[in-house]
Amino acid sequence: MEFENTDTAVVFIDPQNDVLSEHGANWEVLGASVTENKTVENMERIFEAAKSGGYEVFISPHFFFPTDSGWRMNGPLETAEFETHTFARAGQFDLTDFPNSGADWLDRFKPYIEDGTTVIVSPHKVFGPQTNDLVLQLRKRGIDKIILGGMLANMCVESHMRDLIEQGFEVAVVADATAAPRHPVWGDGYPAALVNYRFLAHAVLSTDEAVERME
Repeated sequence: MEFENTDTAVVFIDPQNDVLSEHGANWEVLGASVTENKTVENMERIFEAAKSGGYEVFISPHFFFPTDSGWRMNGPLETAEFETHTFARAGQFDLTDFPNSGADWLDRFKPYIEDGTTVIVSPHKVFGPQTNDLVLQLRKRGIDKIILGGMLANMCVESHMRDLIEQGFEVAVVADATAAPRHPVWGDGYPAALVNYRFLAHAVLSTDEAVERME
């Protein structure tokens, strides 16, 4: 893949405290992977390269509102998210207690996300972008190549990758700009994600490679 700022964008999934901060609800199962991959540092490097290189940046966030508690069926990760109040918001139009909450952006990312040019799409409700307007926002801007990272590697990032590929986009996953949970029963999600990235993505890059190609 060759990157040009006219047709290539950065898409980050869930750059939020609950999955990237040591104070987040899921640090116990995510902290080792985030630390080893230098996920936060690498995401910031890509943010910087995108902003300095004129690439558009899109954020696909995960928010749960009180009305979502009415769901009658959930998978194991969804159940755990509701139990820990991961990505919890007071309401769709209510920012009470949102600043610095688990659903808020990581502080060091706020200058990039809140600069007035980054596109924050509507929240995805399960794992992939089928439930939000990411694809519409990309298409409206003539984007057909994606540099993809964020959280979680084997869940939301992989689900976004799969759907974007099905939608006809070229997708490069930045493997060390993501991380995954290590669960004592379910296993380590990161190597599982890497296997599927290699089978499906148009490129699997390191942050060094991605930043170099964006220059």
